[in-house]
Amino acid sequence: MVVQALAFYLFATVAVLSATAVVTVRNPVHSVLLLILTFFNAAGLFVLLGAEFLAMLLVVVYVGAVAVLFLFVVMMLDINFVEMRQGFLNYLPIGVLIAVVLFVELALVGAGWTLTDGAVAVLAQPTPEGVTNVEALGRLIYTDYAYIFQAAGLVLLVAMIGAIVLTLRHREGVRRQKISEQVKRNRADTLEIKKVPVGRGI
Repeated sequence: MVVQALAFYLFATVAVLSATAVVTVRNPVHSVLLLILTFFNAAGLFVLLGAEFLAMLLVVVYVGAVAVLFLFVVMMLDINFVEMRQGFLNYLPIGVLIAVVLFVELALVGAGWTLTDGAVAVLAQPTPEGVTNVEALGRLIYTDYAYIFQAAGLVLLVAMIGAIVLTLRHREGVRRQKISEQVKRNRADTLEIKKVPVGRGI
């Protein structure tokens, strides 16, 4: 128990500090690297809770795909850090207001769980013996929350289609691949055999 408590405080402290640094550092590349560190520590907390599957998803999906994609996008962008530093104070009041609102909401949620008498009764039940957390999570998602899971998939599908429609542009003079014309080609249209004399070019 002592080792688990030390590991929890270590992961939690590093996760909170790195998450705070994500929104406070000025360099976007450093911000993405700190975000990756936050994900790794959150995965460690999931492992301590016995949710190895969620920890693996957090590392594979968020660290391996999303955060690395953010890193490459940020590194490819031509960011003017001088302009970012100049405009920081202009957005400071709005940022402080949003932070206060989020803090009040979190405090209300925490107070609700603390002051409510029946809060303990609605806590998640432990995983039954002989059932892995992957199986328990699958049973929960595809039975009790099956419709919500399908609705979330439809929302992501609509978002993907919307992103494609918004970014697709038909420009004049751009050569595009036409599969039907490529399939209908014959040898006479695409191949020409010439006899080259010895010592001469074409």
